[in-house]
Amino acid sequence: MSKQAKVERVTEVICAVGESPLWNACEGAWYWVDIPARRIWRLDPASGAVRSWECPEMVACIALTDSGVLIAGMETGVFTVALGEGYLAKATFLAAPPELAPGMRFNDGRCDRQGRFWSGIMCLDMAEARSDGHLYRYTCEEGISAPVVSDLIVQNGLGFSPDGRTMYLSDSHGSRQRIWAFDYDTDSGMPHSQRVFVDMNVHRGRPDGAAVDVDGCYWTCGNDGGCLLRFTPEGTLDRTIELPMLKPSMCAFGGAAMDTLLVTSIAAGKAPDDQTAGTLVLVRPGVQGMPETPFRD
Repeated sequence: MSKQAKVERVTEVICAVGESPLWNACEGAWYWVDIPARRIWRLDPASGAVRSWECPEMVACIALTDSGVLIAGMETGVFTVALGEGYLAKATFLAAPPELAPGMRFNDGRCDRQGRFWSGIMCLDMAEARSDGHLYRYTCEEGISAPVVSDLIVQNGLGFSPDGRTMYLSDSHGSRQRIWAFDYDTDSGMPHSQRVFVDMNVHRGRPDGAAVDVDGCYWTCGNDGGCLLRFTPEGTLDRTIELPMLKPSMCAFGGAAMDTLLVTSIAAGKAPDDQTAGTLVLVRPGVQGMPETPFRD
């Protein structure tokens, strides 16, 4: 069902590959990244103030931590990132899996409901369609895991149900376009019983970044489809929200009432007359989202 929702562009920032929107409730601020620009952005919605920090390498995903810095999946591994008064971010290396080779980087990532950091790697040249991607778990106690899920081309769409007992994962490559669900052991941090949750080949767009609302519904960006799609816990499409940009890349719930979605998008490869590619919009869908659990550091 297609449904109207208030969609509002925020800031004049245009990102080559905008990704990983994140709400920091303590600051009342939004964060996101521009991957090839090696940049982390911050928006104060109350004042409209925008600033950014340059990272030493590409940063693909960020998550909050208990200590107040960010944890990030980057080009050569998992890092903590401190954002200071200057324009340069301080990145401190934590770990890298042996499968992370030149020409690859981390991609989509977030924490589970218990505060473990999850992210995966992919090949930079998506045209090669190499299924060398893997999904990993990182904790301070255990470091980085062995590959937990493998045979991925473009790892994406990580999400967890409100009770944390279902994990979602997608592959957004055009030859895959699937979202999977797993039963998730919240004690061990291990997913199992992988199954197809949604075959996006029969829906608009490729499945990109995602968010989960308080009803347990899974929101995914329909990349190349110009829309947000909401699927029930049973995998049934129940809402489609039209967006002004063709390539939305990830969405995240935030705002004081957790009832707003920030949606990033991609400008890379845009048509010359496309004025919305790479922009960010706020969407008020009429439902509340789940707050992100910070990484336990």
